[in-house]
Amino acid sequence: MKCLICGEDEMISSVTTYFAQVEECYVIIENVPCKECRQCGETVFSMDVLERIDDILEKVKLVASKVMIMDYGKAA
Repeated sequence: MKCLICGEDEMISSVTTYFAQVEECYVIIENVPCKECRQCGETVFSMDVLERIDDILEKVKLVASKVMIMDYGKAA
């Protein structure tokens, strides 16, 4: 996979932290699988991961207060 930002030819498998705001709550999801550019650090998520993140955020709307921090592997 080629980086869309800098054009680097190689993206490596990695994990990152995903930040989102859902209504009045800030959500931090740690250890989210991604592809990361070796040169500029840009991250890209697969469609499967994005769908799981959407599912997690929908569930968070039901239980969250102001800040919620979770691990992707335990929540997905």
